[in-house]
Amino acid sequence: MDKMKNEILADFKILDQTVNGEPLVYLDNAATTQKPQAVIKSLVDYYEHDNANVHRGVHTLAQRATNAYEATRQKVKKLINADSEREVVYTKGTTESLNWIARGYAQKFLQPGDEIVLSYAEHHSNIVPWQQVCEKTGAKLVYLDLNADGQVDLKKAEHLITEKTKIVSLAQVSNVLGAVNPIKELAQLAHQNGAIMVVDGAQSVPHMPVDVKELDIDFLAFSGHKMLGPTGTGILWGKLELLNQMAPLDFGGEMIDFVELEHSTFKEVPWKFEGGTQNIAGVIALGKAIDYLKAIGLANIAQHETELMEYVLPKLQAIDGFELYGSADPAKHAGIISFNLAGLHPHDTATALDMEGVAIRAGHHCAQPLMKKLQIAASARASFYLYNTKEDADKLVEALIKTREFFR
Repeated sequence: MDKMKNEILADFKILDQTVNGEPLVYLDNAATTQKPQAVIKSLVDYYEHDNANVHRGVHTLAQRATNAYEATRQKVKKLINADSEREVVYTKGTTESLNWIARGYAQKFLQPGDEIVLSYAEHHSNIVPWQQVCEKTGAKLVYLDLNADGQVDLKKAEHLITEKTKIVSLAQVSNVLGAVNPIKELAQLAHQNGAIMVVDGAQSVPHMPVDVKELDIDFLAFSGHKMLGPTGTGILWGKLELLNQMAPLDFGGEMIDFVELEHSTFKEVPWKFEGGTQNIAGVIALGKAIDYLKAIGLANIAQHETELMEYVLPKLQAIDGFELYGSADPAKHAGIISFNLAGLHPHDTATALDMEGVAIRAGHHCAQPLMKKLQIAASARASFYLYNTKEDADKLVEALIKTREFFR
């Protein structure tokens, strides 16, 4: 990664600017990542050369658009080691993917007394859909506790995942704590009890190798915009037999096979889920983002982020009043650091850092149950990605020290 540093940075023109008179240091990657030129160019190229609706036309533009659109399915299949491209469904993002699993699959089968197991660290997108399903089916939510490192506590999970459990739905990486959950072991526990394992991969798929067969999970959801792709793109992966049991939620053109006056039949998986005109340009550009990530290597990206954590965490903890949430061990940390400066509201911290050109996030990070568990209202969050450097880490540390001194 070090050898590629300058080459990578050159691909992200947005990073070459000043904010409030300071060079931009972008550390809000857990919210959304920046886009390399290859992805941006792909969007422009589609609209300039191939703009046509997919699947419906026999003319040349329609065929070119369809081929590029379907090629992304193959790229996703290889990225996550799925069995078939038919297991890859296009969505708007992780939120929509999780909603479709909850409403299209779980809602069909859950009954009163059934249990859905989550954790206190889940993003709202992996809580609210399940709450809605419980209201409609009579199922109930069960929450797994966390250990001192912010991971799901496996020992306690063994007692809470039971024969009543029908769905276990967990983030592989916490968007607040940066903790990496033992998904393989939790999937094994779920399956031993006859439950389905759903994984929120929004913060894992862009940052590390994710193999759905090695993990032995049943559903995976992730977003394009968190992995160098355009906003409004996402993936729902599921085992084919489970997708075949799911009901489509969008009805109309494109997803139908035959329409009679009183009855309609739908296309096979995955196309039965993709009603209407999809985000064709975005899906094609997501394919370019996957190409970019694979050229660097997901294992190399994971190692790069680990090295950044090893470098920056000790420096941050040396700052007077720095309060870290989650593990202090870099080996147990993805590239997400949530913290507060004692006595300062996180919004004040983030505003002060913005004046130094450092972009971080402040708030509850769509994880209010976790905030309550941590006994805080909000936190500041710095999140790193493949284009961030040790110089960026140093700038974060320097800006926090300045902020600490200014408010004193």
